[in-house]
Amino acid sequence: MRPDVEAAKADIEQSAGLLRRRLDWDVALRRLHELDARSEDPTLWDKPAEAQALMRERQQLADRVNAVKSIEKDLADAVEYAELADMEGDEASLEDARAQLKDIRARAAKAELEALLSGEADSNDAYVEINSGAGGTESNDWAGMLLRMYSRWANAHGYSVELVEETSGEQAGIKSATLQIKGANAYGWLKTEAGVHRLVRISPYDAAAKRHTSFASAWIYPVVDDTIEIEINPADVRTDTYRASGAGGQHVNKTDSAVRLTHIPTGIVVACQAGRSQHANRDEAWKMLRARMYEAELQKREAAQQALQDQKTDIGWGHQIRSYVLQPYQMVKDLRTGVETSDTQGVLDGDLDDFMGAALAQRVGATRDAVEG
Repeated sequence: MRPDVEAAKADIEQSAGLLRRRLDWDVALRRLHELDARSEDPTLWDKPAEAQALMRERQQLADRVNAVKSIEKDLADAVEYAELADMEGDEASLEDARAQLKDIRARAAKAELEALLSGEADSNDAYVEINSGAGGTESNDWAGMLLRMYSRWANAHGYSVELVEETSGEQAGIKSATLQIKGANAYGWLKTEAGVHRLVRISPYDAAAKRHTSFASAWIYPVVDDTIEIEINPADVRTDTYRASGAGGQHVNKTDSAVRLTHIPTGIVVACQAGRSQHANRDEAWKMLRARMYEAELQKREAAQQALQDQKTDIGWGHQIRSYVLQPYQMVKDLRTGVETSDTQGVLDGDLDDFMGAALAQRVGATRDAVEG
């Protein structure tokens, strides 16, 4: 076997072994068998909430088990193909086998990252709330760029994106906006993006063409379903209605259909203007408030378990997680992990996977060396 093929094989086998250990392979197979049996019980759906939770667990576990099996099978096929091509001196087929191994290695690397998404709400849909910092038009424009960046990232990964609320800037961009991103593991991936994002560029709004620094924050929290009980005293919540300022047509702008809820004890504020009626917006706003309260509880648990600094409870302009420099040079650098790239346009177009992957691995503390040690 050629040395490069042997090296690729060893690397993929190492990844597959790591995935098996993270899953606790024998335990995972037994649990999947149990879930399969329970899913065939005709009385399962007598309790819809429990049935949904069971089917969700079954699908997630099956996806992870099947991913490992697929990697191992495809690896065996590619190695056999490479060995046969080598024996016959068929360089074209050998090159094709190398391409297959490269693809399998990439899948294995992605599966390793997805294996880190084991948090309580990681599989949930996510809300992405963006707020501009001090700085007026320049910061509003930067917040609008972040809104576009996360929308592009979601679209590239097959997620659906819904604009729940938007408050436009006076001249450009947005003062605030909330997206709901729907898809498997949306919250698990996006939660690492919570924090302050810093932009350095020559301002298009400055006639003197001076360099400006702008800030905007991203707040990420999971969409919670009705099976998760979050107790909120209605007396602790102030409700305000107002006219929507974003896009939405004449109806949105002529009626007080937008709803803002303020949870007085914690200061948490949510708003919704996506619906065409105040009733629909009120219902969605309450869902968002429950989600925010749930996310706050998750953060408390994580801080207690891992003694990590909670980025979101102290989100100030001195706590940026990433810098985007467009002038005098091109560089995006994550200040937590050190990951950087000069492809600034690619990042602003939604190419965030390297940043998310590194931050997720750091947050969970599950690097390959740590697991193998």
